[in-house]
Amino acid sequence: MLILAIDPGPERSGIVRYDPERSTLRPEIMENPDLLRWLRLKPAGYESCVVAIEMIASYGMPVGKEVFATCVWIGRFVEACPEPDAVRLIPRLAVKLHLCRSARAKDANIWRALLDRFGPVGTKAAPGKLYGVRSHARAALALAVTVADGAA
Repeated sequence: MLILAIDPGPERSGIVRYDPERSTLRPEIMENPDLLRWLRLKPAGYESCVVAIEMIASYGMPVGKEVFATCVWIGRFVEACPEPDAVRLIPRLAVKLHLCRSARAKDANIWRALLDRFGPVGTKAAPGKLYGVRSHARAALALAVTVADGAA
């Protein structure tokens, strides 16, 4: 099962293509218009993958225009997918609870859980599995792992 996980942002989004059976992953950060075009091309090999997108959730606090812009991009990404009705929209809370067993987990705690699972980042000369996973791609990987483990 190939998983395409997307951590959306208002301008750029992190994506990870993750194959849990081979334990391989391809992290990337893309400008949103580029990601939208890529999804619309329906790249070979991704027609039957599981697509998961981190969904915005309300916790009763005011939000800014960046959150609303991200919501618009989420909708655009869903519609661009090969099977829009099959896209899994997963809130960040589900990822926190699965990887850290706590709703209070921060990004650093989630990253620590990924390091424990995949090993050290490594260096350019000796890259680990997490080499190149940064920023939004970290959140996308956490989402992919949550889906692969059947927790969402």
